[in-house]
Amino acid sequence: MFVAIQLNSKSCVETNLYEVAQQLKKLPKQRPLLVVLPECFALFDAGATAQLEFAQDGRYQQVLTQLSQWCLEYKIWMVAGTVPIPCDEKFYAASVVFDDTGRNIAQYNKIHLFDVEIDDGTKSYRESTYTEYGQQLVVVDSPFGKLGVAVCYDIRFPGLFSAMSELGAEVVAIPAAFTVPTGLAHWQPLLQARAIENQFFVVAAATVGQHDNGRETYGHSMVIDPWGEIVANAYEDVGNIVYLANRKQLCQIRNKMPVLTHSKFKYEFKND
Repeated sequence: MFVAIQLNSKSCVETNLYEVAQQLKKLPKQRPLLVVLPECFALFDAGATAQLEFAQDGRYQQVLTQLSQWCLEYKIWMVAGTVPIPCDEKFYAASVVFDDTGRNIAQYNKIHLFDVEIDDGTKSYRESTYTEYGQQLVVVDSPFGKLGVAVCYDIRFPGLFSAMSELGAEVVAIPAAFTVPTGLAHWQPLLQARAIENQFFVVAAATVGQHDNGRETYGHSMVIDPWGEIVANAYEDVGNIVYLANRKQLCQIRNKMPVLTHSKFKYEFKND
């Protein structure tokens, strides 16, 4: 079973963790259960320098400890992402994967950074100023099949997802904080394209609404099946969306239309 939690995250870590805690209390009882949190769920719109300070003064460790405790308490798998984790003079936008014992089993550092001009209230985004580029794909074994992780802007780069497919990915978690203009235009079709191309489940958890400094994010957290159907959608509501996945469906789609075996190209992610 998949759960994507949609949040209106703030610049206060304590407030954000409280909101996560409230949503975890509403989880269905069925296990195994995969929970995906949005990008910047713990610290949103406090400014890049505030995120850098949060990483470098070690407060990120308190967040990871709390997430680990929740995973153990609720017996859930979680893709928590992202948390600022220090890297030299910058930080990684890190999506951390926990198993249902609370063990940190993987860390995906966002590979594609959002350095763009957007027609919204913020106008200019330069993630690379304080954020370090990730270098490694993450695909791990889980009760839900091979689990891959990507973050937000990554969805514009299909080769990344094809490379995860080469590693056997059957479900991909995508934490995000999409702007409203890009969300309206591209969020849904990009997510559906990635699911259709690679014939896997996509679980996308996003932030939504007006945030502390006036920035607005699109929301519309979704679960998409390997045929490209939107099977759950949070639209603009804060809360959880739940989908009971059927791995037999994935196998049937891949057996009837084996595009992954038909491909004449092999994708290997190359480090810079």
